[in-house]
Amino acid sequence: MKTRCEWVKPHGFCTDYHDLEWGVPVHDDRLLFEFLILEGFQAGLSWETVLRKRGNFRKAFLGFDPERIAVFTGDDQERLRNDPGIIRNRLKIAAAVENARAFLNIQREMGGFDDYIWRFVGGMPIQNSWRRLADIPAHTPESVRMSRDLQKRGFRFVGPTICYAFMQAVGMVNDHTVDCFRYAEISGSS
Repeated sequence: MKTRCEWVKPHGFCTDYHDLEWGVPVHDDRLLFEFLILEGFQAGLSWETVLRKRGNFRKAFLGFDPERIAVFTGDDQERLRNDPGIIRNRLKIAAAVENARAFLNIQREMGGFDDYIWRFVGGMPIQNSWRRLADIPAHTPESVRMSRDLQKRGFRFVGPTICYAFMQAVGMVNDHTVDCFRYAEISGSS
């Protein structure tokens, strides 16, 4: 039996996500955008809720293609607010559209979102060594800097806690606890 991080319920919905995705360094702009949008939708809810609806989100948000989302109209946003397969929060839906536009601006300005976002950790994952879930912070100086810069560039639903959860998800930090079987696997990847 494998030891996993405390937040993973045995045989729960999040097991595959934990074992295969969480904390693995992501450098694909589209996938980075997907995680940033999903983390915004997660605000105030459980990550499991978002994961259960992830397939519906991908369909509703056209594969998380920022170019297509950036031109969503009021009618498109109304369609999303009526879609029972996703989280139908008006402010979060509007933020996703605005974030797509801001994301595209960063891509144009910097040649890619990957280079921009990874600079907040010096281009390499931060290798933490937490022993318990309770040791893991809700935010860090890096997530605070990221949040401020994203907000300055027009992003919404990107507070320091959301940014830190994003950093954990896309492997900018290794927050698997040291007893978790994924800790050593992740610390060897880049």
